[in-house]
Amino acid sequence: MIFSNEKLQFTIMTIILSWAGLIILMSMYFTIPLTDILMNTFHVNETKAIWIGSIFSLTYALCCLIYGPLSDRYGRKIFLIFGIFILTIATFICAFINNYTLLLIFRILQGIGAAAFVPISLAYIGDVYPLEKRKSAFGFMTSGFLISSVLAQLFATLIQKYLGLNWIYIILAILYLITSILTITLLPKDSANKHKNSIFLNFLNIKNLLFNKQLSISFSFSFILLFSLIGMYTILEAFLLAPPFYFTEQQVFLARAVGLIGTVMCILAGKISDKFGEIQSFRTCLGIASVALFLMAITPNLLTIVFSLLFVASISLVVPINITLISQRAANQRGTALLFNAFILFIGASIGPMLATKLMQVSNAFVSFSTFSGILLLGCLASLFLKENKSAPE
Repeated sequence: MIFSNEKLQFTIMTIILSWAGLIILMSMYFTIPLTDILMNTFHVNETKAIWIGSIFSLTYALCCLIYGPLSDRYGRKIFLIFGIFILTIATFICAFINNYTLLLIFRILQGIGAAAFVPISLAYIGDVYPLEKRKSAFGFMTSGFLISSVLAQLFATLIQKYLGLNWIYIILAILYLITSILTITLLPKDSANKHKNSIFLNFLNIKNLLFNKQLSISFSFSFILLFSLIGMYTILEAFLLAPPFYFTEQQVFLARAVGLIGTVMCILAGKISDKFGEIQSFRTCLGIASVALFLMAITPNLLTIVFSLLFVASISLVVPINITLISQRAANQRGTALLFNAFILFIGASIGPMLATKLMQVSNAFVSFSTFSGILLLGCLASLFLKENKSAPE
């Protein structure tokens, strides 16, 4: 232990990991409000400008499949250090790049670094934290992930307006440098070489995760969680921009921010699931999320924003509970399972807005919200197949 007081030790570790998750994922989301700026800066069309953000997300998702088996074999902290180091250097260099192709290359390097820190930090919690502290830590980290999506857009808009585009990278690089120092000095080392399987065998054993019925169910939930969250916001934006509301982009942004107040519920996931049970809490929150979406469908007024808060709060409770279930059931494949889970989350986050956009094009908000509500309701019914974990996890 770095600190003599164990409670202080885990509090500081949780703060560092949550902080790191929040600021690292800002590199993924900050390009969203800057499409026009990127088009003018690099003299590219809209599709190419969007790729500056998308290439990071794609790299991040693919690397999640690689780092899991590697971290199961060699330990977690070495990859946390590697990830934040690569991300710091690549981010700083991005500030001075004026060539579009070169920027894409370094955005790929950013994605490689980010994927080696954020998902692995969840596996690190599963290895280092005692059982009673894991759910709370997962909750804090998940809250940071969700808040990052809005905070990054606000940060990028303000910094670009008053300091310029390159200062976004410079400030983030400084924050990453500070985080790398904290990671090296204040996070204890996990048990490297804890799992002696060869790298090839670790990759080959990924199939075991899919053959595990309980893990497969949890992975399917991972898909629909961000699928429905990002999809809901896509529908909500189109709903508020259209008549009779005619919201401005700034007003839509504020409406999103209202909903994300619900992300603080992530922090309470541990206490709620301890009181009511993980599976029961999981089912109840999925049911509430489905009902909240249906209420959004039948409420053709600004109460929709209020119901979005209820929806986000419910999803924010489900995510850390699901991560806890995966961590418990994956045993010595925890790293692989959690990074595979991160990959599935991003697949869901990519498909959700695509379906939402298509639904809004061919129908209306009622049909769109109802469709996503129905998908969550099916998920709620599928949760009946989840079983309480009888054996104590590692």
